[in-house]
Amino acid sequence: MVWFWVLVLFTANLKLGLAHIHGGEQPLAKINILQTTVALHESASISAEPVLLGLKGEDTEWITVNFVNPKPSLDDWVGVFSPAKFDPSACPPVNERKKQLPYICSAPIKYKYANESSSSYAKTGTASLRFQLINQRADFSFALFSGGLSDMTVTWTSGYDIDEAVPFVEWGRKGDFQVRSPAGTLTFKQNSMCGSPASTVGWRDPGFIHTSFLKDLWPNFVYMYRIGHLLYNGSVVWGKTYSFKSSPYPGQNSLQRVVIFGDMGKAERDGSNEYSDYQPGSLNTTDQLIRDLDNIDIVFHIGDLTYSNGYISQWDQFTAQVEPIASTVPYMIASGNHERDWPNSGSFYDTPDSGGECGVPAETMFYYPAENKAKFWYSTDYGLFHFCIADSEHDWREGSEQYGFIEQCLASVDRHRQPWLIFSAHRVLGYSSNDWYSQEGAYEEPMGRDGLQKLWQKYKVDIAFYGHVHNYERSCPIYQNQCVNKEKNHYSGTVNGTIHVVVGGAGSHLSKFSQLIPYWSIYRDYDFGFVKLTAFNQSSLLFEYKKSRDGKVYDSFTISRDYKDVLACVHDGCEPTTLAS
Repeated sequence: MVWFWVLVLFTANLKLGLAHIHGGEQPLAKINILQTTVALHESASISAEPVLLGLKGEDTEWITVNFVNPKPSLDDWVGVFSPAKFDPSACPPVNERKKQLPYICSAPIKYKYANESSSSYAKTGTASLRFQLINQRADFSFALFSGGLSDMTVTWTSGYDIDEAVPFVEWGRKGDFQVRSPAGTLTFKQNSMCGSPASTVGWRDPGFIHTSFLKDLWPNFVYMYRIGHLLYNGSVVWGKTYSFKSSPYPGQNSLQRVVIFGDMGKAERDGSNEYSDYQPGSLNTTDQLIRDLDNIDIVFHIGDLTYSNGYISQWDQFTAQVEPIASTVPYMIASGNHERDWPNSGSFYDTPDSGGECGVPAETMFYYPAENKAKFWYSTDYGLFHFCIADSEHDWREGSEQYGFIEQCLASVDRHRQPWLIFSAHRVLGYSSNDWYSQEGAYEEPMGRDGLQKLWQKYKVDIAFYGHVHNYERSCPIYQNQCVNKEKNHYSGTVNGTIHVVVGGAGSHLSKFSQLIPYWSIYRDYDFGFVKLTAFNQSSLLFEYKKSRDGKVYDSFTISRDYKDVLACVHDGCEPTTLAS
């Protein structure tokens, strides 16, 4: 593999990003990095324009890369690097004992084949490509490679540390006095990664992650805010101005709309290939949510967020993609196998799915109200909803620490104020007729619902949501493998069981269903989509499954009930009584 390169700079700027797969090949993981060699040709050239970006404060900009190769081939490609320096002089050998040199020090962020825009490239050796770049706090370079593609398988953030600037948020009600709240600053280092590629070629400095707490918000008000960095010379570097509507008071009887999905990932809008290039529905889902943002109050992305799989640059790419959503409504997350799992790192599953990240980027870049950030389970409220978010990548079985949390979370809700009780986890701890689950015979994650069913039934969980399986499926209200309600589209009064929903089809490659449709499966869809819950009040809930490609509703049901129906006795969910008067 040979390369030639050119440098491009982005001016200092800020951007804001708030707060299982089976198969799936990562195109850039095929690059045989350790066997890269330099072979400069006097007639070969590569250039990029413009060379200075962000002059008007832009967070994204398009770059045109022109190149000439006197010995063109069909496997030539152009890679995007940031920081710009990626040759052997920038880092030590990966394998000290074998002294493997030379090699590319850091993996490219993305790439395009040289002949993408010109079918005659293999004959002429001349072509140009267009790339869209985001502000990643460092310069960029573009390199022309020939060969090297083997068959190997493989929140606001800024560049300011606390010794350079003081981060804060200026905010207040629209048209009212603005106040400033300080922000904390975190980051993580290369030695925090648990393995390769995150600790080697996939490593990229994540910058500094700043979190500020805006306190004493008035419910249901529109607030304006902007991020700032106070430099030590007294000047302030400002970010864009954004707005959000504060959450309703817990139990407030009003219209509230929740979107839930899993396994979305990211994709490149300029058509570039990137590491986990198996999320073809990602941009459709993102864009559909942006179009309907005025009708969304809060979003839950329940695991497998970026599919960065150890290539840290992809976290910036992901937060840039979801920024229009996450800067406007709360963007809550759960932990999935592609965030957490790594051998001998404390994860319940001893697999390499995180690419060596072992949870560190997700735990640092997003805020979530867990007592221990490394234990990704938490509860949260939004108006009429109470959410119990489990961490399927840590032990949830009966007797575990997390099992105790799940019961406490379900037991603590006041169903008079918050009648809609939602459970969620990344892996399917409930029911799914996905192909590989059906082969195992249980239609669930192994050991998934063994100890949890009695908790869902005892505390009368309304709906349980899961990702991990990349499709959509809805069960009947079910308990102990039995449908406990014959209705399919409208439930009234006491429902008697929990409805289980797989909603992992937000972007990643789709998962096949079993040929046999279980009796408890009401609706299955092999397509990309997401779920929207609308609580009209304490007695009425609308469930809608929408496809990402058109935003139309393809499955729905309603629940209508009163408080007495929530209190009513159900099988294995009855409060003890006495005959004493």
